[in-house]
Amino acid sequence: MSQYALEMKQITKTFPGVKALDRVSFSVKKGEIHALCGENGAGKSTLMKVLSGVYPTGNYHGDIFINGQPVAFRDIKGSQDAGVAIIYQELALVPEMTVAENIFLSHERMKKPVIDWHSLYAEAQYWLEQIGLKVDPQMRVSDLTVGKQQLIEIVKALTKKADILILDEPTAALTESDVDVLMRLLRALKSKGVTCIYISHKLGEVLEIADSVTVLRDGKTVSTDPIDVLTEDKIVSKMVGRALTEFFPYQAHQIGEEVLTVQDYQFKHGLTGDLLVKHASFSLRAGEILGVAGLMGAGRTELFTSLFGGYPGESSGQVVISGEAVNIRKPSDAIAKGLAYVSEDRKKYGLVMGMEISKNSTLAALKKVMPNHLIDRTLEVKRAEELTKKMRLKSHSLEADVSQLSGGNQQKVVLSKWLFTDPKILVLDEPTRGIDVGAKYEIYKIINELAAQGVAVVIISSELPEVLGMSDRIMVMSEGEVTGHLSRTEATQEKIMTYATLRRGKNEAVKSSGH
Repeated sequence: MSQYALEMKQITKTFPGVKALDRVSFSVKKGEIHALCGENGAGKSTLMKVLSGVYPTGNYHGDIFINGQPVAFRDIKGSQDAGVAIIYQELALVPEMTVAENIFLSHERMKKPVIDWHSLYAEAQYWLEQIGLKVDPQMRVSDLTVGKQQLIEIVKALTKKADILILDEPTAALTESDVDVLMRLLRALKSKGVTCIYISHKLGEVLEIADSVTVLRDGKTVSTDPIDVLTEDKIVSKMVGRALTEFFPYQAHQIGEEVLTVQDYQFKHGLTGDLLVKHASFSLRAGEILGVAGLMGAGRTELFTSLFGGYPGESSGQVVISGEAVNIRKPSDAIAKGLAYVSEDRKKYGLVMGMEISKNSTLAALKKVMPNHLIDRTLEVKRAEELTKKMRLKSHSLEADVSQLSGGNQQKVVLSKWLFTDPKILVLDEPTRGIDVGAKYEIYKIINELAAQGVAVVIISSELPEVLGMSDRIMVMSEGEVTGHLSRTEATQEKIMTYATLRRGKNEAVKSSGH
């Protein structure tokens, strides 16, 4: 009997003009948690699509063995029948259906020609209890947190008797407490003999949960190592093919005049009536990088989205841009005043998926490529080339669909779009979410370059090392309020977390100031 739950040998997969996988070999021992790491475009997703039957036998070269036996999958069902289940970053749940209905979707519990609802809900309850998830199986999935929805996906896989569980960026949208729950569950599954393949850009999690790590680069296998011989630096070096001397290439730069002043700002959402921002006051200078930290629900996104005019609602207080009091009601008002906003959800709000890279790059300032009230396609392509060259975009053609790009390159297109507006103030909301470490490093260098050119940059991030590593100054929020400001030299994770858990009403000693 083989010691390996899975062996993939000499897997080669080619797309028109691109060799996505070049003789990749990948083996996972039974009952281990095996991390698969690599930059976007390294071949991780393609390899897993081969394994899960998305790319059926005949669409690739090489061999797959499960428990020592050769397998050839004609479709996804064939892979599932062999005990392989994959949970994608974008969850495949039906929000309006119940938890139980989602768990058994496509393999319902039947009693003759109809669904046996009593059996379905009872079995769902059993599986929820198996993983320690206290959820009513008759609840609608839309009423659950993202973290609980992630766990429901795992339950779905277990009910299909999955022996090999693939998790693709499972913690990308999870809170810290949800991550802890997931980690405990994976360890429990491991103790029961389930084999897990863990794909993540978060190397701290990889070092915490994995037994071994395989690194891919440019469609080839670089190495497979036990976790006890690895560090973040070693994994990064294998991923990018070079050592990154610093994860956060911060550079001191000249800070100029004040370009944004916000005084006693409040915002009430027009649809829900919720007071999202309360008495916020802060300032921002040209060339400054302001990090904004806080826990989930702290109001960071709400503050800057409302300042950008992205929410319907009522605001009060004073907002001054470059010495002029402004009244921004919609994004076009903000753009006209020199304020640009890169959303945390680039696919939903930052890009038009299905549209060419060149067209996405100029969307925020179309008038610049409309000399005669019609889009000049030649001028549009020329401007897009200039923008994406500055962003060091990696693409074979600007006429390619933006959906074909890696996460890091998609983010560069979003940046190109907003830089085309010539902003004085650039707000970046979770700018490196879902981006590999090499692409993150490039985004950080671009942020430094923009600050050096005098652009005032705001970085909203849930990753405290990112905030600490890239900011000149850090503003912390809690429950819609600004609870503290820290200079680069005095900021620590502990101090940030102290402010992030404060409430101004309970601690009047904490005062918000411009600096």
